[in-house]
Amino acid sequence: MQLSVIILNYNVRYFLEQCVLSVQEALSGIDGEIIVVDNHSDDDSCVMMKNRFPEVCLIENKENSGFPKGNNIGVAQAKGKYICILNPDTVVAEDTFVKVLAFAEKQKNLGIVGCKLIDGTGNFLPESKRGIPTPWVAFTKIFGLYKIFPKQKLFNQYYAQHLCENQTGEVAILVGAFMLMERELYIETGGFDEDCFMYADDIDLSYSVLMKQRKNYYYHETAVVHYKGESTVKDEKYMKRFQEAMEFFYQKHFRKSLFFSVFIKIGIFFFSFVKMFQGKPRPILLPEHYIFYSSNENKCNQLSLVLKNKISFLDFKKEKMVNSCLVSEGKRVEVILDNQYISFKKCIEILETVKHKSVTFKILPKKANFIIGSNSKNERGEMIKIE
Repeated sequence: MQLSVIILNYNVRYFLEQCVLSVQEALSGIDGEIIVVDNHSDDDSCVMMKNRFPEVCLIENKENSGFPKGNNIGVAQAKGKYICILNPDTVVAEDTFVKVLAFAEKQKNLGIVGCKLIDGTGNFLPESKRGIPTPWVAFTKIFGLYKIFPKQKLFNQYYAQHLCENQTGEVAILVGAFMLMERELYIETGGFDEDCFMYADDIDLSYSVLMKQRKNYYYHETAVVHYKGESTVKDEKYMKRFQEAMEFFYQKHFRKSLFFSVFIKIGIFFFSFVKMFQGKPRPILLPEHYIFYSSNENKCNQLSLVLKNKISFLDFKKEKMVNSCLVSEGKRVEVILDNQYISFKKCIEILETVKHKSVTFKILPKKANFIIGSNSKNERGEMIKIE
């Protein structure tokens, strides 16, 4: 078997459904498998998986064992030469795995391959590629020096700014939302360190792979949507775990010193404080105009009744999605993309192309009874049932 896709789920049932659907289509023509590990969700994630995807391997944990252990459990069951660690709040294009696997096969001393991640509005997520967060690199991040001097190597290492978002190349650290690597290497490094509950696990694994003299790569030629804000609510528990994770990484890989310890504690407090406020819910501004991009006008009428709002119908087969038809007089526009007619790859391309602060997106997944999306990388996503 060529590829095993490991998806660790916790209480994101609707995002999981869309993710698995996109992965199934991306595995078409590939000798692969999907393994969903559920970390004791209290929603109906497992019921949904059994009903809609009975052919998918589902592992139901009896407790929330954390990101590292949950993924390690999934990898232990995997049969593929390669594994892909994938967040449930992601959407992959139909050709994502074909492209990434072809790239991986060409590399020598391959470590981990990551790809371009975008949020639910089409904006690039800079954590798609990162440098090793040494004390100095962490300092440039915390105090924003990487923004002030983006072209200076001394300051631009946190987000690996030696590469632009549309440039493939070597990087040190990749994000756990999408990590493709050989299963044998994953096992050799010990996988995710289970002493770290979450948040530093992808940094630790990336760094451990580098210590094996392997090369990690950021691959830009496929984009994956990562809604990001959905899996984790930024509350006091989040702050505590984030601090524990950073302390875990530095204590494991770097020599201790008084200056180092004091700096890290100040930096973690400052960064966690900022993160907490980024995660605060903002006032929800409802769209002033809706567009349904599809070839099913009857479904458009159904959505109008559910949303209690008139929805303009834009026929996918006749008209292209362009900025000029969306942005008008500063009105807030929401576009609903019908996956029954529009591929996930095309949905992702539209998000990347349109990118406008007044335009938001939802996807109606194929054979689903809900629309889903996210308007900000710092907020929980939104799901609306349409039945």
